[in-house]
Amino acid sequence: MAASATDCGVGGLTGARVVRSVVPSTRHELVVAAGDAGRRLDLYLAQILPGMSRSQAQRLIREGAVTIGERAARPSVMVTAGTTIVVHVPPPLPDVPQPEDLPLSILYDDDDIVVIEKPAGMVVHPAAGHHDGTLVNALLFHVSGLSGIGGRARPGIVHRLDRGTSGVMVVAKHDRAHQHLSKQFHDRTVHKVYTALVWGTPETGRVFDRAIGRDPRDRQKISSRARRTRTAFTRIDHVESFPRVSLVDVTIGSGRTHQIRVHLSEAGYPIVGDALYGGRRRRGGPAALAGLDRPFLHARRLSFLHPADGRPVAFESPLPADLTAVVTRLRQSSPRPSPAPDTHDPTVPEDAHAEH
Repeated sequence: MAASATDCGVGGLTGARVVRSVVPSTRHELVVAAGDAGRRLDLYLAQILPGMSRSQAQRLIREGAVTIGERAARPSVMVTAGTTIVVHVPPPLPDVPQPEDLPLSILYDDDDIVVIEKPAGMVVHPAAGHHDGTLVNALLFHVSGLSGIGGRARPGIVHRLDRGTSGVMVVAKHDRAHQHLSKQFHDRTVHKVYTALVWGTPETGRVFDRAIGRDPRDRQKISSRARRTRTAFTRIDHVESFPRVSLVDVTIGSGRTHQIRVHLSEAGYPIVGDALYGGRRRRGGPAALAGLDRPFLHARRLSFLHPADGRPVAFESPLPADLTAVVTRLRQSSPRPSPAPDTHDPTVPEDAHAEH
């Protein structure tokens, strides 16, 4: 039986109906009353759901947590009478991330910075749906006195890698180092090289420069079709060819969310294992790809100026075991892989403030 908003403990406009609400509230189904028709979705949610601000509603909408007719919505859409709106509200985050004794591979450690290898499957910092088990939780256990300038949820964090991406990251130990590194990322003087396995055989030196933003049809994705876009630059260099797939190095000159994945996918070379952007295993594809359960994308090299004295430093992370095993199987099944010609690997700086 449908109940009024007040009956379900959901304050708001008179006449709004909550069809179903799970307690503790993580999912709400709202039916728009006639008196609310014509309101912006973000304003409607802010008034119907208790304790929710307009900015919080907009964030949930941007993250794809609000659907209308099973389709992701936009904050500016006008609600219509009788429409069912489904809202997923994540549980509140702890005020301060807690230290956790999680495995952490440390490549370098001094008084100013720590350089680590993030494993695939680990989220960088606490966020909705990921309150613990993050890189920040591990850092708080293994490293004392992290910079707080990134906020309580992101101490020391100056850049990120996507959950499914492995590889090298730098973390600031104090505020001065954090500011110094953040400026380098902002000024695009940090150089990062990724290794990826892609479908197809892209030519070496291929450059992609489409501006990208949040996909208007799927809020979980980024694309060049977005209404609001930001510039992005990606270069790929061919390393080795196998039947139907190629190993490439990727250098980016900006650090937009999912940039590498989007650019390669839209160019027709999706990353192997990247289900979100069309890289899932294909019929007739190499058997060597069996068992790969994440995007074949690894942050291999990171170079920047040390925040203490400005000297150039560089750190490398070899392919982890799961990706190395795939390459080994590909080489074993392809007696004569085709290497790429020896080309210059240009230094293309990066603004890496986002997941890839």
